Amino acid sequence: MSKGMNRRDFITQSTLTSAAVLLNPFESTGSTPAGKNKLPKWKGFNLLDFFSPDPSRARDGTKEEYFKWMSDWGFDFVRIPMAYPSYIKFDRSKPIEPKRVCKFDKRAVEKVDELVFQAHRYGLHVSLNLHRGPGFCVNAGFQEPYNLWKDEEALDDFCRHWKFWAKRYKDISPEKISFDLLNEPCMREDMNDQHSRRSAVPGELYRNLVLRASEAIRGQNPNHLIIADGNNVGRDVIPEIMDLDVAQSCRGYNPGIISHYKAPWVFKEEQMDSLPEPKWPGQVGDEYLSREMLVEMYKPWIELANQGVGVHCGECGCWNKTPHDVFLAWFKDVIGILGEHDIGFALWEFDGSFGIINSGREDVDYEDWYGHKLDRKLLTLLQEA
Repeated sequence: MSKGMNRRDFITQSTLTSAAVLLNPFESTGSTPAGKNKLPKWKGFNLLDFFSPDPSRARDGTKEEYFKWMSDWGFDFVRIPMAYPSYIKFDRSKPIEPKRVCKFDKRAVEKVDELVFQAHRYGLHVSLNLHRGPGFCVNAGFQEPYNLWKDEEALDDFCRHWKFWAKRYKDISPEKISFDLLNEPCMREDMNDQHSRRSAVPGELYRNLVLRASEAIRGQNPNHLIIADGNNVGRDVIPEIMDLDVAQSCRGYNPGIISHYKAPWVFKEEQMDSLPEPKWPGQVGDEYLSREMLVEMYKPWIELANQGVGVHCGECGCWNKTPHDVFLAWFKDVIGILGEHDIGFALWEFDGSFGIINSGREDVDYEDWYGHKLDRKLLTLLQEA
């Protein structure tokens, strides 16, 4: 926490003092007009401070001036994807045991508090996300002690984590914080293989997880705002939970040949030389890529919003190996289609290879911004969305 500030001060400053009641976007004073997204059209960024399961390998943390710039540039949202091992105590020289999964590290947790507080200080909504929850992550890189989709103990611990965070922020308005349950759920053939084949989680299985976690969260505050990432790595609407008071989060990465061109965690080394050149619009390999294909892809999400379920795009963007002009042309269509239906987005990331500063692209005429390399064209595109 900031010097001289304890957790009680943090909670007090983070609560809306001007309102007599908590205003939940799901329970607004008036009904949501037909065809209008129930969630605000948030625009912002993912912050990767707690993304790595190993804190010693974490990148430099988000600087306070980043929040000021975000706010000054008109953004109002940050998503914080967390790997649960980053904020618990265990012997990191060997695989974690189930009995250590809920041993929360006070100092690490307070670092999360600090990031949340700084975002709130600059008027940004914070969405806490378990990118790696007990027993599951869409990425490899950590040996789990059990499987979230198969082991009841894993689900119990997953809910304990959400109860912990919900209790910690129980007095904060849903206008300022939300809880994004699990990043990009899917079934994986081998959780230790980055290139393992993935498929959708059986609908009732995913529903059970959402129900259990929601109960844990709303047991602390019934007004807490909850978001569930789309099934099948975030791609698919989750019809099994439409009756629940839970929003859903889509993705802005399709097609992967554009968004993840030559990304080593997506394509195997032996595939790299044979990848077709990205174009937008245009013929890429055996498929013609165009805005029309995106319109078709987002139809289920737009219909979901029209039916009264809140929708947000929790992750989107493009790795730095895609030609910049191709990236911008494609991304203008992605966020344009979403924006036409009041669906906001969060770029993966602010500072880094997907970001608006220090992206490492070789074909960008960067603007010097207080010692950082700013992609002004990308920033302008985001601001205009």
